[in-house]
Amino acid sequence: MIQNFAIIPAVDVLDGRAVRLHQGDYDRIEVDAGDPLALVREAAATSPPLVHVVALGAARDGGAPLDLARAVVEAAAPVPVQLGGGVRSVDDVKALAAAGIARVMVGTAAFGDIPLRDLVDAAELVVAIDVAEGIVRTAGWRESSGLTTAQALERCADAGVQHLLCTAIDRDGTRSGPDLELLREVRSFDGTVLAAGGIRDDADVAAVRALGIDGVVVGRAWLEGAVTVG
Repeated sequence: MIQNFAIIPAVDVLDGRAVRLHQGDYDRIEVDAGDPLALVREAAATSPPLVHVVALGAARDGGAPLDLARAVVEAAAPVPVQLGGGVRSVDDVKALAAAGIARVMVGTAAFGDIPLRDLVDAAELVVAIDVAEGIVRTAGWRESSGLTTAQALERCADAGVQHLLCTAIDRDGTRSGPDLELLREVRSFDGTVLAAGGIRDDADVAAVRALGIDGVVVGRAWLEGAVTVG
């Protein structure tokens, strides 16, 4: 789906609003961008390879956000949607794919008790590796998986995962620059790697690209016009 370096706009949704959180803290909304569907349409109008959507409430509480999925697929058309949040089972993955999601993002389920291979086989998948202090976090970033980044990468490789999204949690929503050291480690993965967290401007995008990363997912920097999408 992504053939060249990709700059992918992100829309995070909480309580019916498009927001950007500070380091994933649900009590620290840095940006309230209003109607998420209007923002999805705006993102799609730049003709990116994907529009990235996260259902933050579902990520925290669980439960595939099917109504949101159908709405954003319609709003983004014909641009495909990568969506995550609340995916806890193989059935959730299949339901989101059936709702039109081109690439289903899983984090919590990927590092729990479900065989990751079963999730991979259910639909086109991107596994979210969300890292804080060297440990992968789950459940809306509130819980520790107990896995180091290296261990998570090994699990993904063993299960045949083809796509990763690596987020530096302490950089997310801060415009403090990407975690290049983390991205160097993740770049060892044999598949598509997208980066998120801390992107400030086009120079940061260039620095990530220079590492051999396949693309960036940008939220706040895109919303504030510091990074050009499309």
